[in-house]
Amino acid sequence: MGYLSEVNIKYDMPAAGQAVKRATYAIENGRRLGAGAVKIIHGYGSHGAGGRIRTEVRAYLERLKRQKRIADYIPGEAFSIFDEATRAAFARCPDLRRDSDLERSNNGVTIIVL
Repeated sequence: MGYLSEVNIKYDMPAAGQAVKRATYAIENGRRLGAGAVKIIHGYGSHGAGGRIRTEVRAYLERLKRQKRIADYIPGEAFSIFDEATRAAFARCPDLRRDSDLERSNNGVTIIVL
């Protein structure tokens, strides 16, 4: 079973396209290093951009999920023990049970299940 990798893709406020490239790298690197999940910190759009990074990254993750290139993704606001996808992710990555954003409804993060 893999560990949880965490990557901040918004640290320097990149354009959405650059943030998607960073997410791609985080997924590929996490997979290569044996992670079970990757937590992406993308912010929630507090700088007036309306959460463009979050929106673009999640749309990209939805495409990857449909293509079966990732197992799933969990928006931070749904990351809860009451969420079915979260409970399924615990089996792939037990570290998720101890993550600081569990039960925080943090829409500035997304969990990617590899």
